[in-house]
Amino acid sequence: MTTIEIQDAGIGDEPGAALPRVSAVAGPYRPGIVAVETEQAPVLASLVAGGRMHAEHGRVLLDGHEDPAVMRRTVALVDTPGVAEPFPVMTLRRIVREELAFAGQRPSRQHVDTVLDELGMTTYADTAVQRVPTAVRVRLLVELALLRDGVTALVITAPERHGGAVDSWFAVVRDVAARGITVLLVTSKAAAETAERLLATIPVPHDDLPAEGSPETPGPDDATLPDGDAPRLQTAPVENRS
Repeated sequence: MTTIEIQDAGIGDEPGAALPRVSAVAGPYRPGIVAVETEQAPVLASLVAGGRMHAEHGRVLLDGHEDPAVMRRTVALVDTPGVAEPFPVMTLRRIVREELAFAGQRPSRQHVDTVLDELGMTTYADTAVQRVPTAVRVRLLVELALLRDGVTALVITAPERHGGAVDSWFAVVRDVAARGITVLLVTSKAAAETAERLLATIPVPHDDLPAEGSPETPGPDDATLPDGDAPRLQTAPVENRS
């Protein structure tokens, strides 16, 4: 299982650093949260966390090692402005088609329709992504990113910029994390406060709980498995890879 550890990483010097120094740890069942402000900082934080940019200060570890090349293969950037962000007027159908092709799968109409159906998004198929609820947008982009070979971790960038209540789009983070996928959330300080409180709602399998007697050991009502009700891509690709 994948762990991302950001240790006092930053770009530039205070005051006015492009990316003030940040630290976070993200692992299975426990997302990490990086809280930054300004328009540029969330993008820089995401690029650094995903191994696409080198921090001037501190370091970023993947499973205890500094290896940007492995990070780029393992960590997918999700909805990062100017980097991994769909054009606002793109329909969900077109986004799925392009992401399937990017993942090395034949984007047939049948496959596209299957993906949208499995995610419960058929009614939004021909709707521009800028007009769908934030939670729908985030879930779509997250699930498509997970289709790529070797991706075991996600960096989700500033979902709050699309509006909506934090607890609504955080439900996507919760559901994905409950599947054992590592998620790092880069968000504003205001949204981060709510997200931090919601971390406790993420279920952890019994095998991944701290030893009995540990101060972090949840009670019996907390140590539950995911209920599996959240929309997700369940099936193997409809067609063979090209």
